[in-house]
Amino acid sequence: MTNSEVLLEIRDLCVHYGKIQALHGVSLQVRAGELVTLLGSNGAGKTTLMRALSGLLPLSSGSVWFDGRDIAKVKAHRRVVEGLIQAPEGRGIFPGMTIVENLEMGCYGRKFATRTERKERLDWVLETFPRLAERRTQAGGTLSGGEQQMLAIGRALMARPRVLLLDEPSMGLAPKVISQIFRIISEINSQGTTVLLVEQNAQQALSRSDRAYILETGRVTREGVARELLSDDSIRAAYLGVA
Repeated sequence: MTNSEVLLEIRDLCVHYGKIQALHGVSLQVRAGELVTLLGSNGAGKTTLMRALSGLLPLSSGSVWFDGRDIAKVKAHRRVVEGLIQAPEGRGIFPGMTIVENLEMGCYGRKFATRTERKERLDWVLETFPRLAERRTQAGGTLSGGEQQMLAIGRALMARPRVLLLDEPSMGLAPKVISQIFRIISEINSQGTTVLLVEQNAQQALSRSDRAYILETGRVTREGVARELLSDDSIRAAYLGVA
């Protein structure tokens, strides 16, 4: 944790799909420099929350505060411009475009002052993901699942996020690849990018986070220091299969 400033705050957030309420008064905070995990099982409402934060779902009530102002009514593309950037669940890469072309799409809406600055950002992302650098002219659709996840995160980083929203980055990946993805997330955070991570892989997420929230059926039921939650018997039983 590098700063006490609250950069992203959700207050009493409620979201409906028609008459079905998916989120029930969710509140959480992310301070500048933190890596915060939102942990929950399938159907808990994690992706709904991320879509609401990104401006892709309307709020029934509540507010989203980013850098000191309520952005609940700000359009999704304007949130990107302001630095609230998501790497979505399912990766969402452009399969027919090369790795470099996919990465450059991350600049859309986030203007760079000069071409040199843009190239420096691309070089930094490729340095962060050596696997992508090795395959920079390869089509995104020919990459493995882990490589596609790296590409999705790299594309989000091209937009110079102030807060990076990661939705289930470990989904569908082999254990060895999951460990690699989480090491990269930790490295990104240590270099100064604030991260809100939505996950159901409790071991990897809690062991690398500053703080965490537990989401169950659309409600935050627990919050605290991540490593303390990881050692909690009830959390271990629910998410790690350890009694």
